[in-house]
Amino acid sequence: MPKLTFLGAAGNVTGSRYLFEDTHTQLLVDCGLYQEREFLSRNWDPSPLEPAKIEAVLLTHAHLDHIGLLPKLVRDGFKGRVYATDATLEMAEVMLLDSARIQEEDADAKKRRHRREGRSGPYPEEPLYTVEDAQACVPMFRPIEYGKPVAFDGTTAVFADAGHVLGSAMIYLEFKSGRAERTICFSGDIGRPERPLQDAPSLPRSTLDYLVIESTYGDREHPPAEEVEGKLGDIINETVNRGGNVIIPAFALERTQELLFYLKRLLASGRVARLPVYVDSPMAIKLTEIFTRHPELWGGEIDNYRKGSPFEFGGLKLTASASASRAIADDRSPAIIIAGSGMATGGRIKHHLINNISRAESTILFVGYQARGTLGRVILSGTTPVRILGREYEVKARIEQVPGLSAHAGRSELLDWASSFKRPLKQVFVTHGEEDIEKEFAGELARRTGWPVTAPEYGQSFDL
Repeated sequence: MPKLTFLGAAGNVTGSRYLFEDTHTQLLVDCGLYQEREFLSRNWDPSPLEPAKIEAVLLTHAHLDHIGLLPKLVRDGFKGRVYATDATLEMAEVMLLDSARIQEEDADAKKRRHRREGRSGPYPEEPLYTVEDAQACVPMFRPIEYGKPVAFDGTTAVFADAGHVLGSAMIYLEFKSGRAERTICFSGDIGRPERPLQDAPSLPRSTLDYLVIESTYGDREHPPAEEVEGKLGDIINETVNRGGNVIIPAFALERTQELLFYLKRLLASGRVARLPVYVDSPMAIKLTEIFTRHPELWGGEIDNYRKGSPFEFGGLKLTASASASRAIADDRSPAIIIAGSGMATGGRIKHHLINNISRAESTILFVGYQARGTLGRVILSGTTPVRILGREYEVKARIEQVPGLSAHAGRSELLDWASSFKRPLKQVFVTHGEEDIEKEFAGELARRTGWPVTAPEYGQSFDL
C-alpha cells in the first residue's frame, strides 16, 4: 500500500521533507534544511532515508528550508534526478552553492572561536556539506514545466503554480492504491492572491484525495498591500530623521526583489528621501538577475512593467565582494541595508546587526517570518542582550516588523484555498507551522469542511 512519511516541517516551520513510497518507487518531495535552533541537530543526524533507493526528488521551490539538505542527500548516496521548474533549479544552484560556502565559513569560524575559548560543539566543527557536495547536485537537475506530467514507475507528478515565489509549485502525485486511482497534493508554500510580483496561486484540482498543506501563517492575517507600503515608508522616514540606518534581514529569493520594487516606487513618488540602498548579498544579486531573465513568470503588478528593470533605481548599491560589504560601515550617513539571511541565522546580516543593534537611532526591520529559536525571533521578542557571533550586544535600536510583505498566504487565504475542493477529501495533513499553530489550524479546517484533518508528528507515516 502507498505510504507517506513526514520527515520534516512536522510540528515546526522548516526542514520540509516528505517521503512517498509504494511498491514501485520512492519519491522525496522537498529536501529542506532545518533553521530553528532547537531542531538544528536533525541536519547532522544520520539520514532516516535510504538515499540510494529514492528514484527522484521533487522540489516545490528554492528556499533553503525546502532544498537545503539536498547536498547531504547526494553525498549520502542519492543518484536519481531532481525535478523542479526551470527558474527554481536556476535559483537552487545559486542558493545551494551559497549555503555550502556559508557552511564552510561558519564551521571554520566556530572551530577557531572554540579553540580560543577552549571548548567544542555543540555541533560538529565541520561543515554540514561542502561547495563540492553542492556542485554534485547540479548534474541531477531536470526542469519541468507547469502542467506537464513526469512519469515514474507507477506514479505521475504534475507541477502547478503555487504563487509563492518565482517558479514555485504545488505538486500533485497520481498513483494507484489497490485498484483505485488516487491523487495527493503537496501545497508547498502557498502564495497570496494579491502581491506585486506574483499571480494568485493556482486553483485546486476538482478531484483530490489527500492534501498536505502548509500553515506558516495559519494563526494570523496580513494587512492590505497599501498599508504595507505606507508603513515601510513611515519607518524609513522616521529612521532617517533620527540619523540611523534601516537594517533589513531579508531572504535573497523574492523578499529582496519585492523590497526593491516597493523602494523604487516610494523613491519615485517622493514618499521617502533619497538615500543609499545597499543590497549586501551576492546571492540576492544573482537571484535578481535570474528573476529579470524570466518575465514569462512575472505576475501581479510587475507583469505590466516592461520599461527598464523593475529592481533598479538611483542610489542602489549592489555589494558583491566582502571588502565592499565591510566598507558599508564606514559611511555614517543614513542608509537602507538589505542583507541575508532572512531569519538572521547566518550571512552578512549578522555583521550589520553588530554595527547597528546598539544604536538607538537605527531600526532593525523584519519583513518575513521569524521561526522559533532563530536570532531574528529572539530580537523580535524584545530580548536584550542578544548573542551574535559569540558576543553579547545590548538592543537599543528600534525593532519593527512589516508582516504584510510575506509571500505566504494568511489564515483566511489558506482556509479559503484549502476548502475550495469540489468533493470531500479522504485526509488533510497540516504541516510547515509551529506545533500549536498547526493544531489550531487543523481544527479550524476540520470544522469548516467536515474532513479528517491531522497535524502529523515528525517521523509519522500514513497509509494512502
